[in-house]
Amino acid sequence: QVQLVESGGGLVQAGGSLRLSCAASGSILSINAMGWYRQAPGRQRELVATITSGRGTRYADSVKGRFTISRDNAKNTGFLQMNSLRPEDTGTYVCNTIGRTRVLVPFNSWGQGTQVTVSS
Repeated sequence: QVQLVESGGGLVQAGGSLRLSCAASGSILSINAMGWYRQAPGRQRELVATITSGRGTRYADSVKGRFTISRDNAKNTGFLQMNSLRPEDTGTYVCNTIGRTRVLVPFNSWGQGTQVTVSS
């Protein structure tokens, strides 16, 4: 079983920055992709950014140029650097990882989420 723990959320003023972390633990052989999603009240969960094992990245149009996703493969940890934050970025940010365990079982794991609140 693979567990994810997110950290780094908080309250920040518009224009500010936050850096989210997602640490994966358990019997992990490889992580093929890591992603960040966000859930705002009254809205559907949306994809924010993803990064593959080859460090290919993809971003939602609303965050391009402001957010940067990265990963440390040696530590099974992913990051989301968020700059120029806007009130509409407010939400619960949830980490997702897809990979294989050491016994070659695929996994698709979700974290509990970390709250990001951007005040105007």
